[in-house]
Amino acid sequence: MNEQAGQPDQPDPEPPLAGDETATLLGFLERQRATFAWKTRGLDAAGLRATLGRSSLTLGGLLKHLARFEDDMSTEWLHGRRQLPPWNAVDWDADPDWDLNSASEDSPEQLYERWRDAVTRSRALFAEALMEGGPGRQGMVTSNPSIELPSLRYILLNMIEEYARHNGHADLIRESVDGLVGQDPPG
Repeated sequence: MNEQAGQPDQPDPEPPLAGDETATLLGFLERQRATFAWKTRGLDAAGLRATLGRSSLTLGGLLKHLARFEDDMSTEWLHGRRQLPPWNAVDWDADPDWDLNSASEDSPEQLYERWRDAVTRSRALFAEALMEGGPGRQGMVTSNPSIELPSLRYILLNMIEEYARHNGHADLIRESVDGLVGQDPPG
């Protein structure tokens, strides 16, 4: 296990300075994942439930939300497959923020494990898609080929953007919990 990111088989979180498109995109995604892992690592239930100001956003909610995001991007968007459990059993119309709102019901161990497992699944599905056609590979819904899904490139950029946005939230929340500051995980 790479203790820096708190995940098994974590690639180097520094993107290559002169890599090809795929290596650069994956490098920046891994950097965002490593930053998120660092900002959420080692907290107990109280730390994962802490809020800042009037916001109800928590680090536990972000862990659960990004687990869903990893699963949805790699499974639904990239491969056109059905949403995975537990996400497929949620009434998203009744609570569109269920992943963020329900995290307080989960233990820290469940939240960390759910996110790590989703990242591991996502890495495997992205590797599979890259072998099938590189960053321009178009996703396709196997049950309905007329539905067009975005390219792998688009999905990777979307993931980098989502992590970057939530890493900003995690920076502020984590600093309010125990004073941890910084923009890059320790090397």
